[in-house]
Amino acid sequence: MTRITNPANATIKAYRALRHRKARAESGLFLAEGIRLVAEAVQLKAPLEALIYAPELLESPFGQQIVAQAQSIGVRVLEVSAAVFASLSAKENPTGLAAVARQAWTPLSAVRFTPEKLGWVALDSPQDTGNIGTILRTCDAVNAEGVILLGNAADPYDPSGVRASMGAIFSQKLVRASYTEFLAWQAQGSARLIGTSDSAQMDYREADYSKPLILLMGSEREGLPNALKAACTSLVRLPMLGRCDSLNVAVACGVMLYAILDAQQNWRSSVITIKE
Repeated sequence: MTRITNPANATIKAYRALRHRKARAESGLFLAEGIRLVAEAVQLKAPLEALIYAPELLESPFGQQIVAQAQSIGVRVLEVSAAVFASLSAKENPTGLAAVARQAWTPLSAVRFTPEKLGWVALDSPQDTGNIGTILRTCDAVNAEGVILLGNAADPYDPSGVRASMGAIFSQKLVRASYTEFLAWQAQGSARLIGTSDSAQMDYREADYSKPLILLMGSEREGLPNALKAACTSLVRLPMLGRCDSLNVAVACGVMLYAILDAQQNWRSSVITIKE
């Protein structure tokens, strides 16, 4: 096992640079820090470049087990000093465990709809990485397929996005597509495209959420552009009873995903009852 004690070590400098989008884009790597995130990566057998840990900081027995598990499956493990780990960490009190993983992007042409899954979420030009991570986490909770990022989207592999995902960055599929690519692909398929809009006439509880399904969320400020609205099978709105005229996109997406989950489970129950 390699032990590194110099923060100026070339490998450490390269991994530290992954805080920046340019370095992530050039290398195809990203940094995940924290016991839960690294545990998810190891347990899901995510493509890991290296696991980094500082024995002086890693007091958690579970975290130590994750290090041993990573070693047993052939992951490169770097032992570092507390000072070196602190130079990598974005946390005030680091726990001493991080991983460098390879980004995993699914081509739009490879998107599939699995019968037991809820469906996909498509996000129009999301700019907040924390919102993307939170949506990934909610997608995992409702057993969705993953997230399609449209247009000029923020990087889901930014440290704040990875942290907000609470490990769902490793369980959910991620797709990137331009508007043109997405619209052409959607036109050739059979999936229902449900968009959200404050100008929609249909209440979100009234829509048909049968599978295959894509939930399309617009930006908080601009909403969905007309080209995307026109492509939707249905447009729905969330009621706003107070003075605010919009919800945070991650909150709105969470409301929608659980409404879809509830509708799909009720539909499935009714089908089973009829068959019996």
